[in-house]
Amino acid sequence: MSQQASPRGTFLQVAEAVKAQIKADPKMTALPSAADLMRDHKVSRGVALRAFKALQADGIAEPVAGGRWRVVRAGEAVDRRPLDERIAELIKTDELAVGADFPSASDLADRFGVSRPTVTKALDRLEAAGVLAGGGQGKVRTVRAVPIREERS
Repeated sequence: MSQQASPRGTFLQVAEAVKAQIKADPKMTALPSAADLMRDHKVSRGVALRAFKALQADGIAEPVAGGRWRVVRAGEAVDRRPLDERIAELIKTDELAVGADFPSASDLADRFGVSRPTVTKALDRLEAAGVLAGGGQGKVRTVRAVPIREERS
């Protein structure tokens, strides 16, 4: 798709191509990167970014940390709470007692679909809050206290 052939609306054509790709693959969760769109459709970065914005306006995509975009499917429940809150909830859902070993950062990264450094930052916040103990390189974190969820008004 050459930008010279049709400079107006090129981003809409790219957005339509990505929509077709999403429809063809029901398991698709992440959109191609801007670099992938630029390469595959032979467009500029600005056109790729405008295509992402068009998909967002249609409710098909939303931005995530790191400059990436994820697919939003109709009827899909998305947990938008901060990662440290979602990780703290594991203590209750996995029925971890005080003193129990907590899952590793790598396991949590796989479970939540985020990077390990992101999980490590969330675990550090839980340590600072007194929910987890230990940690450090090569050491297993343990549950220090069961978190109490505060209701917000």
